[in-house]
Amino acid sequence: MASHIVGYPRMGPKRELKFALESFWDKKSSAEDLKKVAADLRSSIWKQMSGAGIKYIPSNTFSYYDQVLDTTSMLGAVPPRYNWTGGEIGDDTYFSMARGNASVPAMEMTKWFDTNYHFIVPELGPDVKFSYASHKAVDEFKEAKALGVDTVPVLIGPVSYLLLSKPAKGVEKTFSLLSLLPKIIPIYKEVISELKAAGASWIQFDEPTLVLDLDSQQLQAFTAAYADLESALSGLNVLIETYFADLTPEAYKTLIGLKGVTAYGLDLVRGTQTTDLVKKDFPKGKYLFAGVVDGRNIWANDLASSLRTLQALEAVVGKDKLVVSTSCSLLHTAVDLVNETKLDDEIKSWLAFAAQKVVEVNALAKALAGQKDEAFFSSNAAAQASRKSSPRVTNAAVQKAADALKGSDHRRATNVSARLDAQQKKLNLPILPTTTIGSFPQTVELRRVRREFKANKISEDDYVKAIKEEIKKVVNLQEELDIDVLVHGEPERNDMVEYFGEQLSGFAFTVNGWVQSYGSRCVKPPIIYGDVSRPKAMTVFWSSTAQSMTKRPMKGMLTGPVTILNWSFVRNDQPRFETCYQIALAIKDEVEDLEKAGINVIQIDEAALREGLPLRKSEHAFYLKWAVHSFRITNCGVKDTTQIHTHMCYSNFNDIIHSIIDMDADVITIENSRSDEKLLSVFREGVKYGAGIGPGVYDIHSPRIPSTEEIADRINKMLAVLETNILWVNPDCGLKTRKYEEVKPALNNMVAAAKQLRTKLAGAK
Repeated sequence: MASHIVGYPRMGPKRELKFALESFWDKKSSAEDLKKVAADLRSSIWKQMSGAGIKYIPSNTFSYYDQVLDTTSMLGAVPPRYNWTGGEIGDDTYFSMARGNASVPAMEMTKWFDTNYHFIVPELGPDVKFSYASHKAVDEFKEAKALGVDTVPVLIGPVSYLLLSKPAKGVEKTFSLLSLLPKIIPIYKEVISELKAAGASWIQFDEPTLVLDLDSQQLQAFTAAYADLESALSGLNVLIETYFADLTPEAYKTLIGLKGVTAYGLDLVRGTQTTDLVKKDFPKGKYLFAGVVDGRNIWANDLASSLRTLQALEAVVGKDKLVVSTSCSLLHTAVDLVNETKLDDEIKSWLAFAAQKVVEVNALAKALAGQKDEAFFSSNAAAQASRKSSPRVTNAAVQKAADALKGSDHRRATNVSARLDAQQKKLNLPILPTTTIGSFPQTVELRRVRREFKANKISEDDYVKAIKEEIKKVVNLQEELDIDVLVHGEPERNDMVEYFGEQLSGFAFTVNGWVQSYGSRCVKPPIIYGDVSRPKAMTVFWSSTAQSMTKRPMKGMLTGPVTILNWSFVRNDQPRFETCYQIALAIKDEVEDLEKAGINVIQIDEAALREGLPLRKSEHAFYLKWAVHSFRITNCGVKDTTQIHTHMCYSNFNDIIHSIIDMDADVITIENSRSDEKLLSVFREGVKYGAGIGPGVYDIHSPRIPSTEEIADRINKMLAVLETNILWVNPDCGLKTRKYEEVKPALNNMVAAAKQLRTKLAGAK
């Protein structure tokens, strides 16, 4: 029985690629140094999978930034502003598209389906001149072959690539991106031809958009694309991989009818109903790559249950046509549990990271072939039983408090207009008030202080002194820049979710459980294994300390319950909304303690609310109801004069704008600049927004420093669709990933633009 892995984490077990990328970007190392680190990581990954007995090992899933950007490079679809003149795309062009440069902004970045991974959105139009401009897929296949590993090269499928794209600036929004299929298929044929010549016997096309709500025209595009590719694919085994949700019956019918396709990869973890479609109708002689090992969470697989599922499928598909696989790429999970030295043995026994999931996949394949490792299965069963019965998982008081939430919608007693009036009397802010989103640059010295404190190398007194000094520096800088509502810069936090999780019960933490978010940015999601509560105040000391350093309003900075949930590895033994309500109650306690401590502006970030939106429209309403309700629970008890902010970033918000309004925050700051001000279109179309709103005026994920004029132009575009008295001026997101030499001039220009427009507006009265 064969085994398969959809994809694997790229950063390395200790973020080796992250550090190599950042060293290269900072011009501290060469392109050759970066390529060597990457080659060593690829070699290690391929050999690990080969050694574990995996038959179908992927190649071309490694990326310096993102696999969609790699496909844009392969197709030569470089936007004109990067001045690419043809030929093989080099590092400068590639990273300029990803990160921008001194003269032009980066391409838009958004969430990859409903994960915390991000991709660079292709910008396409009728005039794009496609050409075969990156041979990465072929090069990596040859590289693996030279190491003695036969791999399955992976490409983003042509239809998904187009469906994930957007019309370029200046192109009509009604332009049919699918009309470009005839232009990109010839390049796919060139790639396929080269892969065949290099000795490939299998090829994997990732077509994850098949799990979305697609119309008949979109489904027909898959049929047309693979019919066109059929002759080029002759002689190859072709796997179409889908993941993250069920297929609709219509999409499933389209999938199994594609010409020239040998195998179908299905997510049987999140796609719980897809199994029924397979049992009803599976084409004879085709392979099923059954994704029974969860690629998106860190819980050990219930091997006995998965084996039963596989045995039932084997009766339908045939013994020699069933391949055991992961539900999706393991990119979304941590790398290797072996590197976790501080997790206690009980919790560790409940977990499986990417390396362990590879072993699980192979163990299931062997068991299906009659070579069951009884000891491995027995140990797994014991761990499953331990998790179900452990007293540390349940807290009766927490469950009772969460149950008591039913029956109320937890809205503040006064409407937002009246609250804003009360808050203005107290805060006395100018029109177009300026603020930042929360974090300030995390310097090497600051990271060293936190690291040494965690390792008990410096005393708590020394740690507190160092953090206070950093806060004072950040406060002084903001006052010097004349920012209106300040932040303390979050110097005590390495990560906005990890910081809170460390102080809440029901959470466990890893040392090296890093997961890529985008580019070199990695996060270390906490693990929610049990009921959640707040034993003591988490931020009050630091917020109060910061407020004592200034007469200007100081924001208390919290992460909201939905974002903590969506950016954690969440327990899978109860519905997600139940866990979210528990977190909401914990954050509510913190909000009320901040208010008692004299903090008049409190920001509760919900950066990931949109990210958790189910891929199926039929499931949107239920998710949005409990997610928005969870946010309202956190602040329903505060006074009218306490201003509640929230923040959202890097997703498509237009389709949930009414739910965002229903959150009933006093002020929302929201990403806008990197997505070509797409957010503003909803207001142009007549959506009325009465609360404060700060669409971001510049992209913080690029090192580029915007001019005063550029920022003023963005604000003017906002003023065309939003009332002056509700508009705030702020960056897109937090500043922790930037350097002070970038942050200072950018914020200076932002404040200058706001003041310039205040003067202009005052003169117009």
